[in-house]
Amino acid sequence: MTPGQRVDPVVRVVRAVVAPLTRTRAFRWAAPRAMPPIEQAIAAVTGRNVQLSALLVPSLILTTTGAKSGLPRESVLMYTADGEGRAIIAGTSFAREHHPAWTYNLLAHPEAEISVRGRRYAVRASVIEGDAREQAWRRIESQWPGYRAYERESGRIVRLFRLHLLRELGGWP
Repeated sequence: MTPGQRVDPVVRVVRAVVAPLTRTRAFRWAAPRAMPPIEQAIAAVTGRNVQLSALLVPSLILTTTGAKSGLPRESVLMYTADGEGRAIIAGTSFAREHHPAWTYNLLAHPEAEISVRGRRYAVRASVIEGDAREQAWRRIESQWPGYRAYERESGRIVRLFRLHLLRELGGWP
């Protein structure tokens, strides 16, 4: 979603209620433990076409190559459209003090795959730096107000990536 796009009124109300909860210590403790198994169960039931987080924000499944293992690794992430056909993703990790593993994977292997609403794409990730970081944060917070609080509360500089579309790969086999 880009700034200025219309958001369903029900989604807007749910976001207004849920967003402040996501910044609580209880949520930051529970979400990293509860959401991955819930996301996996929903993916199994829906054939990977629905993500829990997608009920509130645009979401994707990022498949990276493990920085150390070389094995494929999946992460369900919120993304923000950058207005130029690319996606922005933020390594907030629920305000934990360490960067999420997928960010190390992208630094080591910037070629990755994403799945959005059941369609797969090859992408190349680039780190967003300098003035572009502030612009990216403004876009992200226009979608999910207060999201940058995760950066302040984590005590680290959150890694932001822009995903450049290389080609469509089709649906899940």
